[in-house]
Amino acid sequence: MKCYIADYPRPQFVRNNWENLNGTWDFRFDDANVGEREHWFESFCGEYEIQVPFTYETKLSKIQDESRHDYIWYRRKIYADKSRLEKENYIIHFEGSDFLTKVWVNGQMAGCHRGGYSRFSFDITNLVTDGENELVVKVEDSFDMQQPRGKQRWCDQNFGCWYVQTTGIWKTVWTEYVPKISLKAVKMTPVLEDFSLELEYEVDAPESMWDGSLSVEAVVSFDGQFVNKVCTAFTSGRVCTKIDLLKRTGDIPWVVRTWDMDHPDLYDIEFRVVCNGKVTDEIGSYFAMRDIRIDGPNILLNGRPLYQRLILDQGYWKDSHLTPPNEEALIEDIDKIQALGYNGLRKHQKTEDERFLYWCDVKGMLVWSEMASAYEFSDYAVEEFTREWLEIVKQNYNHPCIITWTPLNESWGISHVETKRTEQHFTEAVYHLTKSIDKYRPVIVNDGWEHTISDIITLHDYEEAGELLKSRYLDCKEEIFTAEVYHNYFKSAMANGYEYTGQPILISEFGGTAFNNDDSGWGYGDKVNTEEEFIRRFDKLTTAVKEIPYVCGYCYTQATDVQQEINGLMDMERNFKVKPEVIKEINEKQTGYWRRFVTKFVEN
Repeated sequence: MKCYIADYPRPQFVRNNWENLNGTWDFRFDDANVGEREHWFESFCGEYEIQVPFTYETKLSKIQDESRHDYIWYRRKIYADKSRLEKENYIIHFEGSDFLTKVWVNGQMAGCHRGGYSRFSFDITNLVTDGENELVVKVEDSFDMQQPRGKQRWCDQNFGCWYVQTTGIWKTVWTEYVPKISLKAVKMTPVLEDFSLELEYEVDAPESMWDGSLSVEAVVSFDGQFVNKVCTAFTSGRVCTKIDLLKRTGDIPWVVRTWDMDHPDLYDIEFRVVCNGKVTDEIGSYFAMRDIRIDGPNILLNGRPLYQRLILDQGYWKDSHLTPPNEEALIEDIDKIQALGYNGLRKHQKTEDERFLYWCDVKGMLVWSEMASAYEFSDYAVEEFTREWLEIVKQNYNHPCIITWTPLNESWGISHVETKRTEQHFTEAVYHLTKSIDKYRPVIVNDGWEHTISDIITLHDYEEAGELLKSRYLDCKEEIFTAEVYHNYFKSAMANGYEYTGQPILISEFGGTAFNNDDSGWGYGDKVNTEEEFIRRFDKLTTAVKEIPYVCGYCYTQATDVQQEINGLMDMERNFKVKPEVIKEINEKQTGYWRRFVTKFVEN
């Protein structure tokens, strides 16, 4: 892609004037929470040095203290060029900081943000001076079960499938110079039915300029060849337009290139903000033409049947936990998942680094985007979850690799959703709010268990015997959806008052087999002793799912080991436990639903 810059944190909205603030910062704990009262933001004395963006709990942070500290502080110097500030704003971005983040520049408050997984930004133009400036950050976290935390533990020791907490800055911090008159955001929606791209712009400019003197030009190209352009005048702070991608040269039509797993074709698009004939802002980006939709019990990608071979991916690393050690590590994960024969992944309980989504776009990897769960239901939990989830949907909307939104998992945070109307109302609200932003992608509100309203019905089943797994769903489909027979964990597929209405069905968690290693760590079912034993079980389970005639895909648990959970196809250092070509052959073997449906589709 023309807009690609190595390590650039926001690859779908690229400007050239940026600075990466990752690296060595001063750091200290504030266990008594006295820092604000004592004005540490004005006079800061660090006790440690920390390597941002790695949290103090991790080895790569250079601190590696896994104990709980609810109040922590950071400091570093930043440098501003006063000569630029007359025409440009100076913006600081945090890709992710968990949970309540407060920012001061030169002793003055720049802003605060709640939430651990979404990006946030502050305009610090009026707070900086020419040359050296002092940036101070305080982050507050807790073991509160009502706060969206995902797989972070809420007690002093790991347990079950919950791991060491993540406290503070855990994604890239960076600054950029942005023109005073600039493009603030753009929403790109491909519409395959008329081969066009819908564009929704938000501009940062005085209202006095919304008189037609301000416009934005979008120029589309593919593989270096011009496709089309459109110029749109601003009559308000937000405007919409559409660009036709069916370019014609003489009588020869331009073929619209679509994105899929085998041909992840991406278009370049450049945006230019023009004020009174002068370009004030330029942004590089990209998009793809692809359509994901539900057709009765089937899922279609670009109008063709999609059988999803997904793997659960929690995105943890041995020495850096939730933070990828570098961009190369993100690429390695995608390449190795593809080498195992999977065409997609379910990013579990985490909003991954946006560079990961970029490389999934480039490499044709399908992604289910999931929100980090809270674990207790309350008004506070509803408010925190909903606000941050909507931030994440808007932030990642433009990535073509994301084909499904999965805000909730296994009734976590809604433990009485099967019977309680308040919790059911919450799931319905999350569904409709998500659909109000994205009318095209499927939404699975409660993955695996007690569904209310959902575009896809998903089931989690960790049965270790393939024959039993297959017979359960072949013999009892109707009973499973009427709660006369329960799937694994004795959970009903539907919440009380809701019925199965013919949606597509996936087994979105199964497998989880671990190797025997002297009982340290765990997996699902009995551990296996040899690679041959593992492959036999994996083959039987995967083939069993494929032979359930109404199931149109699966998600195997999981890509890598995560701390005490040792059921990955790779260990935490990304070493394969079994030969990847063997797993790939089993995954890509056409049988059951996949073979029958593809044959039927082609014949019709």
